[in-house]
Formats: sequence, structure tokens, C-alpha cells
Amino acid sequence: MTATRALHRVPRALTHASTGNRLLALAAAWLLTRALMLWLLAHNTRPLLGRGAVAREVWKLYHHWYVVLSHGAFPAHDTLWQYPPGAGPVLLSPALLPGLTYFQAFVTLTLAADALVALALARAGTRPGRSLRGAGYWTLGLPLLLHVPLARYDIQVTALAVLALLALARSTRACGALAALGALVKVWPALTLLGTPRGRATRSAWTWAAVTGPLALAVLAGAFRNPLAFVRQQGGRGVQIESFGGTALALATHAGWPVRVRYQYGALEFTGPHVPAVAHVSLALSAAALALLVAWRVRARRWTQATPYDAALCAVLLFTVTSRVISPQYMIWLLGLAAVCLTSRHTTQRPVAALIAAASLVSAIAYPTLYHQVAACTWTGCALMVTRNGLLGTATVVSLARLWRSTKLVAHRRQPERDVLRLPHGTPSPS
Repeated sequence: MTATRALHRVPRALTHASTGNRLLALAAAWLLTRALMLWLLAHNTRPLLGRGAVAREVWKLYHHWYVVLSHGAFPAHDTLWQYPPGAGPVLLSPALLPGLTYFQAFVTLTLAADALVALALARAGTRPGRSLRGAGYWTLGLPLLLHVPLARYDIQVTALAVLALLALARSTRACGALAALGALVKVWPALTLLGTPRGRATRSAWTWAAVTGPLALAVLAGAFRNPLAFVRQQGGRGVQIESFGGTALALATHAGWPVRVRYQYGALEFTGPHVPAVAHVSLALSAAALALLVAWRVRARRWTQATPYDAALCAVLLFTVTSRVISPQYMIWLLGLAAVCLTSRHTTQRPVAALIAAASLVSAIAYPTLYHQVAACTWTGCALMVTRNGLLGTATVVSLARLWRSTKLVAHRRQPERDVLRLPHGTPSPS
């Protein structure tokens, strides 16, 4: 008996050793890739690659908002302020590190949020029936965007969405609360609740989101003036050059279409005839995407461990491709949600994750590397955006098809009757 127990313990010990080695490899990869991202952020001084554009978002714009927020008000009359009230505490968070400059503190906290996402994915991946692919995907996928993620606060938002999804299996209350807090920072994390299993899980998660969101909003409204000022600025946005509509307009310029690229609302957008119509089409498509997701939710019959993850990724993809913007940092959201999907062995989104990684790589070539080509609507710039958006469009179609098929109730086929030996008429049956 003792020898038999020892033999059973050997595979288990080997499994633990293998998991430990993979976790060490992931930690080493994270440290190496983040050091490279930091080096790019600190040393690349070429226009559109260093502090001229990518890092300026933090040390100039975010710091300006930090000063305004420090006086107890949201920047109500700033057309660049287009974010929900929850963004305020994130932009004020560098005050927690008083020994550093605003830029240094912001990047430090962004790296901390990045590490938190990696740790949460790794922890989820070591549970029975789970996989470390999600942690590996996040660790190696985020650097595809070069140093852009370190100079935006989208990693912090993605962390809230990732933690909400991973908390669902253990605490629906925490899932709902985290999703609501994420939605207050940037609206899209609310979509993480779309795929919660029907019944008690959905009631609990949605109820806690409905309580946490308004309560946190009330606290922010009491602490800062003009909490809803972002609505006016957000409503005035046009068609950004990286969006699907923007790609169509960029191609149209080569056919003589009289549109121009202009810096407004914090981005390069198209202006000219029929551009508002393109923006309205994008909004209509977003409404259609919402209707499609509601239809899926109503018709879905089968749930697996991965269904909430897959549904969240599909929903954010749908709203991304129908957006008027599709800034480079949107890819951070998709990488994070795809990583959550890959922590489950039951996910249907593996091909989608590969397409998102490829789109992230092309996105980094478009911005910041060759953004001047995209802004000038050259054939090179158009080719980059057609490729990036084509990959995103394909990922969206594949994601929706796989999600819909995986949750559809499959009718059991009627078992064929066994072959019966038929005797000639009148033949006596054997006794």
C-alpha cells in the first residue's frame, strides 16, 4: 500500500513542478517585456514614438486634468474630457506616490495594474481544469502594442474587467461590484455581465452592479463638481481615422472625395461632406450590435464555465468595430478579455484571440510607428488600417458565430432502432 501511494504521488509532484516552472518562466517573461516597454517609453525620442505623442498624453494632458481635479471639479469646459466620473480617481492616483513626478508615478501604477492582471490570470490558470495560456497571452500580447499601454489608463480599466470576470465563479457580488466600478471609469466593463449564467448568479451580479454603480457615482458627485460634463464632449465626437468609417473615408479620398483630417476632440477626425452621416451609421450599427447581443442572451440555452468570458469578449468586439473611434488603446481591452477566455479549457474563442494578437501587432505599426502615413491617408496608411480593421472584423464574426453555436441547445438525435431479424410470414417463432 505504501509503495502504491508513493507511485500515485509521483505524477502529482511532477505536475506541481511543471506548473512552478511555467510560472517562473511567465514571471521572467513579464519582467523582460516590461523592461523593454519602459525602455521604449523612456528613450525613444523620435516624433510620434516617444514623448512627442505617446507619453505626452500623460505628462501634459493627464497632468493638466490632475490639477483641475485636485481643485474638486471635473474639466467641464475641456472638449478633450470625454470620460465618465470614475476616471477622476484613476487620474488622481499618482498622488499616492509623492516622491515621484506625475509621469513616473502614473507609469509605476500602470505597471502595478498590469502585474495585478498577470497575477490574477496566473492564479486562475493554476486551478483544476484551467490553463496558464491566459497569463501567457497577456504577458506576451501586451508588448505587441509597444509602449502605448504604459501611457494610457486603459490597463487599469482592463484590470477591473478581468477581475470582475475571474471573480464570477467565487463571488457574484464581487463580480457585479467590480464591473460597475469599471463602467464608471470607462463604460465598456459593464459588458462583462452580459454572459452571467441565468438565475441566481445573474440576479446577484446585476443587483450588486446596480447598487454599487449609483452609490459610487453619488460619492463622486459629492466630491467633484460637474460629474456629467463628459456627456456633451462625447456626443460631439466625429469619425476618427482609425475607425471602420474612417478607413472607408480614407480610401474615398483616393477617389477624389473632398474630406480632410483635422485634430479635434483629442483625436484626428475626418471633416467634410457626409462625414456626419458616416458617424450616424456607426451609431446605428452599435444599436444593432446591442440588439444582437440581447437576442443572443434571450436565445442562449447552454452555459459552460467559459460562456461568461466568451460573451464579454464578443460584446466588446461588437462595440469596438462599430465605434466611431477605435483608438490603439482599445486593443488593450480586447487582449485582456481574450486572456480571460484562454484561462478556461472550454473557451470557444482561441481563434479569436489569435486574430486579436495579429491586429494588435498591425495596430502598433499603424500607431505610433507609421501614424503620419495613416493621418495623410496614403496608400500605406490605408493598407495598414484595412489590415487591422479587417482582422478585427473577422475576429468579431468568428467570435459571435462560435458563441452563438456553443450556447445553442442541441437536440438529441433519435437513436436508430436496432435491426430486427424479420422471418418469412408463417415461420414459427423459436421457443
